[in-house]
Amino acid sequence: MNRLDIKGCGTALVTPFRDGKVDYDALAALVDRQVAAGIHFLVPLGTTAETPCLSDEEKVEILKLCRAHAPKLTLLVGAGSNSLTGTLRNIDLLAPYGADAFLIVTPFYNKPTQNGLYEYFKAVAAHSPKPIVLYNVPGRTGVNITDATTLRVAAEPNVAAIKEASSNYAQISKVITSAPEGFQVFSGNDDETLSLMATGASGVISVVSNVVPDKMAALCNAVMAGDYATARELFHILLPLCKNCFVESNPIPVKEALAQMGLIRNELRLPLTKATEATATIMNKTLKDLNLL
Repeated sequence: MNRLDIKGCGTALVTPFRDGKVDYDALAALVDRQVAAGIHFLVPLGTTAETPCLSDEEKVEILKLCRAHAPKLTLLVGAGSNSLTGTLRNIDLLAPYGADAFLIVTPFYNKPTQNGLYEYFKAVAAHSPKPIVLYNVPGRTGVNITDATTLRVAAEPNVAAIKEASSNYAQISKVITSAPEGFQVFSGNDDETLSLMATGASGVISVVSNVVPDKMAALCNAVMAGDYATARELFHILLPLCKNCFVESNPIPVKEALAQMGLIRNELRLPLTKATEATATIMNKTLKDLNLL
């Protein structure tokens, strides 16, 4: 079985833009900031990166930059699409440039059956030269991987983990307790990090850690060390940020926060637009409460 050995907090990196183009200088600074903060791994080219709006050339350059600036960190790279052909093509495109594993979202729009999901992930895993991590986010894709299907897929060679953003605790718990040895579960929602890690998840793939990589890494470190008093304290401090980063579609609020902190330009690619005034006000207060402004 081709497994991963990563734990803790992985940042689902944003893609900074400037005047319509990828701002590679800003991205390099963001990655350097993540590394300096002690983040455990990085997740470029995921949902938070606005990857459907990136060209193949941009995807390659982003991955090369992440590898160069984080040479010692595991890179879990988004490669999923809603077409098997498209997903395999993404894997072939990105595999030579430093990916350690691929994050594969459930096919969106197609509305596959559970057996279709199994056959799809089985085919992806068989093709990929690196381990794959399933990504279950029904709120975005319109389809949920049931625990039975996840466990079926988990038995396949080269399937290493799942990022679970269904918020269905009973489902996630069944996977944690019944998966093959070495198969990992990561929270896909920041506000579920403590509860899922406390009951067996390996960590979180985080949006919030774009803003506070040090604190999210510290939260995960505390749980992994069994220091639940510190973990609870950090969790309650970070909970408003965890909630407010999703008052509009991700990554709109987190880009607003990073822009207010002076780390990126507040620019997104259509069909996403920058935060409303109400969201900007919420983020401003949240950042001030955390002494980040």
